[in-house]
Amino acid sequence: MTAEPQVLVHADKQALADAAAARLVAALQEAQSRSPEAQVALTGGSMGSAIIASVVRLPERTAVDWQRVRVWWGDERYLPAGDPDRNDTQNDEAGLLELGLDPAKVHRVAGPDTSGSAEESAEAYARSIREHGQGGWDVVLFGVGPDGHVASLFPHHPAQRVTDAIAVAVHDSPKPPPDRVSLTFECFERSRQVWFLVSGADKAEAVAAAQAPGADRWEVPAAGPRGSEATLWLLDEPAASGLGDER
Repeated sequence: MTAEPQVLVHADKQALADAAAARLVAALQEAQSRSPEAQVALTGGSMGSAIIASVVRLPERTAVDWQRVRVWWGDERYLPAGDPDRNDTQNDEAGLLELGLDPAKVHRVAGPDTSGSAEESAEAYARSIREHGQGGWDVVLFGVGPDGHVASLFPHHPAQRVTDAIAVAVHDSPKPPPDRVSLTFECFERSRQVWFLVSGADKAEAVAAAQAPGADRWEVPAAGPRGSEATLWLLDEPAASGLGDER
């Protein structure tokens, strides 16, 4: 069973980031009350960085034992460590390293500086998940592209069709860089909570398409992932502008 999507609209991007940060802190605290570790999969992009920056500013973040949080990324660009276009680099610069995480529990996707290929990197990441993430994710964060993609699962891209795998190498991405590593839909199905963090009028059409009855993830990948306990679309007003009465 999966949870039906719920839409929550905030006034603007900063209000969205602040509200999502407070929600994330509460979710991680609750996860730690039932398990030794909380498991979260982060996202890149401007909203991925904005929520990290808001968490850093939040006094309530001290309620979380960050040494007991295990961090993953839903996807990564196959670029060398520290490249400014990598999701983990952007999150680091937003303040991720200021939270007091255990570096051994921050699972980064290997780039070409330490991996022979995107396939090799995907296989290594899958091994780490099998070893440390088998309980599933407590929270998965997604950004959504104007084309409706999530992680590095793009409309009509063969990487969407991969089954019986945790992570997949993505080539010929329609958005640069062309080579990436992404977790699969099958992997995301292990999530307790799935959150879509979407800001901006350029995303309104994709948001509406993903929310449409019968939306097909092959056409709109964001229509695919759902959490077993919650599926939240956390939007600002411009991103929600295409929903009309569905809000």
